[in-house]
Amino acid sequence: MIQGPDVTDRRHRDAPGRRPDRTGRITPRAHWLLLSVLAVTLSAALLLQGYTQHMFGITSDAVTGARGRHETVPRQVTHGGPVIADAATSAHTARVEDRTLALTFDDGPDPVWTPRILDALRRNHVHATFFVVGTQVVAHPELVRRIVAEGHQIGIHTFTHPDLARLAPWQRSLELRETQLAVAGAAGVTTALLRPPYSAENDALDDADWSVLQQADTAGYVTALTTQDAEDWQRPGADRIVARATPRGHAGQIVLMHDGGGDRSQTVAALNTLIPRLKAHGFRFATVGASVAMAGPVRRAGLGDHLQGLALIELLQAGDWTVWLLGVLLCVAGAISVLRAAVLVIAARRHRRLRTAGRGRSWGPPVTEPVSVIVPAYNESAGIEAAVRSLLASDHPVEIIVVDDGSTDGTADLVESLHLPGVRVIRQRNAGKPAALNTGLAVASCELVVMVDGDTVFAPDTVRTLVQPFADPGVGAVSGNAKVVNRGGLLGRWQHIEYVVSFNLDRRLFDLAECMPTVPGAVGAFRRRALFALGGVSDVTLAEDTDLTMALCRAGWRVVYEEGAVAWTEAPASLNALWRQRYRWCYGTLQAMWKHRGALVQRGAAGKLGRRGLVYLLLFQVLLPLLAPVVDVFALYGLLFLDPVRIIGLWLAFLLLQLLVGRYAFRLDGEPPGPLWSLPLQQFVYRQLMYLVVIQSVFTAVAGSRLRWQRMERYGSLQTAVGAKAPVHDLPLPDPGSAHSAPYDRVPRQAPYDRQPQQAPYDPFHQWAPYDGLPQPPPHNGFR
Repeated sequence: MIQGPDVTDRRHRDAPGRRPDRTGRITPRAHWLLLSVLAVTLSAALLLQGYTQHMFGITSDAVTGARGRHETVPRQVTHGGPVIADAATSAHTARVEDRTLALTFDDGPDPVWTPRILDALRRNHVHATFFVVGTQVVAHPELVRRIVAEGHQIGIHTFTHPDLARLAPWQRSLELRETQLAVAGAAGVTTALLRPPYSAENDALDDADWSVLQQADTAGYVTALTTQDAEDWQRPGADRIVARATPRGHAGQIVLMHDGGGDRSQTVAALNTLIPRLKAHGFRFATVGASVAMAGPVRRAGLGDHLQGLALIELLQAGDWTVWLLGVLLCVAGAISVLRAAVLVIAARRHRRLRTAGRGRSWGPPVTEPVSVIVPAYNESAGIEAAVRSLLASDHPVEIIVVDDGSTDGTADLVESLHLPGVRVIRQRNAGKPAALNTGLAVASCELVVMVDGDTVFAPDTVRTLVQPFADPGVGAVSGNAKVVNRGGLLGRWQHIEYVVSFNLDRRLFDLAECMPTVPGAVGAFRRRALFALGGVSDVTLAEDTDLTMALCRAGWRVVYEEGAVAWTEAPASLNALWRQRYRWCYGTLQAMWKHRGALVQRGAAGKLGRRGLVYLLLFQVLLPLLAPVVDVFALYGLLFLDPVRIIGLWLAFLLLQLLVGRYAFRLDGEPPGPLWSLPLQQFVYRQLMYLVVIQSVFTAVAGSRLRWQRMERYGSLQTAVGAKAPVHDLPLPDPGSAHSAPYDRVPRQAPYDRQPQQAPYDPFHQWAPYDGLPQPPPHNGFR
């Protein structure tokens, strides 16, 4: 999931008298309908492909099980000829003419052996009958066309090669109908000839088989059994095949052979011996229809059947291609996931080693100068008192500036009623969080500024720890360690896991690679002059903190992660609230990535952000979530049609990998591993919600729609987080005329969102132009 621009997602909304909503209120809906149609179509194609390719399949023509009773099979059929007609009424059979052989080939067409068998038949000037399997027809329609074009006869051998006697009547009809359509689509013909899989001679028919033949007769089929089995499916050798296929006497025979289902090299060799030998003994070769004087079993298909057959072939071929593509994408997603896990663990270990080493631990002389803490607040009465008291309890000198952004729940009145020393309350008309932060920056008295949301509490040492990296003059911003406070429920545990495992491991990697894309709004510190040089906090994206952090990186400032600066924040307590929060995070991050795309071709710190940070975000937090549905779809497909044990084993292996990475991340963060028990459950609701958010955000961005600010519910989870009475520090504020004190008008104001000129409609990101020519900070000495 994309790391949020603001960990708590506290939003400011429109109020009477403020300027028009700069983000609009257009929410794309049509794409969900399109995705639903695509999902239904894909599901249908995969179900059909799975049924046709994996439910049954070609094995051999050996009998599949013990045969049943023979009470309903007519005597004239049991002792009659191999070609059976009118089975549903007055059954009658036909025998092959004397000294006539009808060569028949089952289970094809096969791309290797069918052409070789056709070549052998052509060399010997013989026509045969091919009983084709529907799935093979779909896979190789050109071979069916060749069979028909060379004068051979076509019969059907069902679509998936099941034992028809063991299927329900509707399944039998489906098997026959789909095979007939496939033949019609491939060769433009239909056939009345049928040979059920696993059939043999007439006397082997039982009552279940007879019911199949009766149903086939009502559908217009004539059944062609065999009288002589060459048993080439056993691959006994070409000589044995010739011996078994040679008639005893002069009676005509229907000989069973195979052109599919395995290695048929012995069959090809046997044909080159059998045909000349039998011709020399006065035998002729004919198709099944010709051998029993059957009139026109193969006819030209009607236009409707031909078109339906073409559609069926295209659909099933698309299903085969889709399954192949899903398999490739699954391998790609799996490789990316394993690669990311390895990179994160290696980077986290190196980050910890550098930070704990004596040289890497020190940023320079201790930073003791006072800090301005800005708390933008809109309707934060549920948690603002706990937040402010925790800030006052800091063991570092602070001034606290609460900027009330037009709250309607008495947030400002509540803070003022506390009469806390060192706390200033500024009221302004509702203008949005960036405007509230700029107001705080304008009145702040200190060079170092900490920004914190109104639903977040700090530990006593958080501010002091957070500002120590500023001993390095090249550091422009510091990201703290945000933790979920309301982690009691299942949804809270899942978010807690995500914060510790995903967000914080990512920050360690970004810190090591010097490409930090986001300082979270819940706990972050900045140099005031660096923000002034950028024009303050921009309001042209929903991810104002991501936008600001990327701008600092492109300006040459270093942004680092201080894991010891801990803050506790409220997380959404419902799926609806979580959706709104993550949708804004993801969409805002996409905005910021597009706005700062120019970093990809820049040098220095900007180039590190572009070629490391932006590429990482694109690969692991956009493309990988977009591939996540592929994993789920293929997993379901595998459970239904492939080896479920193997699929479950792969799933458990990836889950174990996540657990190992999670356990390591929890140990780094000093967290007890108990919540990790809910990680398996996270795969079934939370994970799907996260990738749906990415899909929604990408569609919103591509459509050029604008997402409005959304406000989060507050639950008061932080009220008990601060129990001790806050100590009061004497704050040595800078002189009003010094460089560290700036009037409000020194902060450049951002142009209203709705006043920006509209560009060409095909570029949905036109309002987020890349930065160029930003002021540079002092050089720094690499990673500390």
